[in-house]
Amino acid sequence: MRSRFGRQRLMPLLAVIGPGLIAAAADNDAGGIATYSLAGARFGYELLWVLLLVTLSLAVTQEMGARMGVVTGKGFGGLIRERFGARWAALAILVMLVANLFTTVAEFAGIASSLRIFGVPTYVSVPVAAIAVYLLMVRFNFRRVQQVFLLSGVLYLSYVVSGFLARPDWSLAIRSVVQPSVPWANTAYLLMFVATVGTTITPWGQFFIQSYIVDKRLDEEDLGYARADVYLGAFFTNFVAFFIIVACAATLWVSRVPIDPSAPPGQLAAALEPLAGRFASGLFAFGLLNASLLGAAILPLTTAYATSETFGWEAGIDKRLREAPIFYGILAFFIFIAGLIVLVPGLPLLLLMFLPQVLNGVLLPVVLIFVLKITNDREFMGKYTNSPLFNVVAGLTVAGMIVLTVLLLVSPLIERLA
Repeated sequence: MRSRFGRQRLMPLLAVIGPGLIAAAADNDAGGIATYSLAGARFGYELLWVLLLVTLSLAVTQEMGARMGVVTGKGFGGLIRERFGARWAALAILVMLVANLFTTVAEFAGIASSLRIFGVPTYVSVPVAAIAVYLLMVRFNFRRVQQVFLLSGVLYLSYVVSGFLARPDWSLAIRSVVQPSVPWANTAYLLMFVATVGTTITPWGQFFIQSYIVDKRLDEEDLGYARADVYLGAFFTNFVAFFIIVACAATLWVSRVPIDPSAPPGQLAAALEPLAGRFASGLFAFGLLNASLLGAAILPLTTAYATSETFGWEAGIDKRLREAPIFYGILAFFIFIAGLIVLVPGLPLLLLMFLPQVLNGVLLPVVLIFVLKITNDREFMGKYTNSPLFNVVAGLTVAGMIVLTVLLLVSPLIERLA
């Protein structure tokens, strides 16, 4: 009887699960892995405490997006247009387009770099990956695409194995999680702080989870399960991020291995080999490839969804090409333009993966202000408006990112005067 009751509660969760886990897993994309790896290699365990704050903020902001999708049945861009008008909607979409294009370039940089380690040249890996990602979107239906995304999320566990193989100082790692270290006048630290937040709580993530919820056709009865999906995803993404930072702190930081930002990002995985073994290095490179492919699919998909919904064009991967030509056109444009940029010889790929995460962090408050406004509007949300706690957490996230951005701009002056 108890087993039957358990199955009755589990089956609805399994039917709803997907948006939160996939959105959170995609936060650990190529740019995320580059950022966490650089954080561990440059600052050791010092930035681990940030993950606690980010997990809470990610859970709250993603839940707000999921709740908007469930309650209104509309995408985020469409709600902004309806609530604030076409000009504000265009601004929000412009912010997302700029951030997403650079982040999609970072995904293909990750694909190129990871496959170089296995001997595949960039001029082969990038075009093949671009075509494969586009065909996945065009040829498969919603259910099949979700299955691919969820499988990709499971493969992130390779980083957990890499973390253990690196034999970190666990006592120092745990202590760093609960003891904040904030050198406010250190420009490099602040840059990494902003990037760490920006690669996890992304502007595109707010658009993606809401569009995904709407495309999955979830309603108010599914809200509890959607929340469970979001909270699980928020924990999972930063659980993986923890092990990425730990693996690089235990090897590259401890051994003071120099990291050249202009070098290929695959150097991070290659540098692990003499320190943690070939298996750990291979797993790290495989994780980078998996994350890059997932991001290369989700970023263009999010862009196509959000732009189409905002301007009233047909959208959805269950629709045929002739039914949603603009949707698939945007999808193709982002995939192939990003791929072409990465094929330019001599680009500093690691820097190309890291800097978009800083941009995400700087642009994040613009998007979250729209989220806060709509989730507190009873005309749209009815009885599902924000609780005071959610408003505080999201408000502090916005204020914190604005303060960090200002500090990032003035810290070089502070360093010069010190």
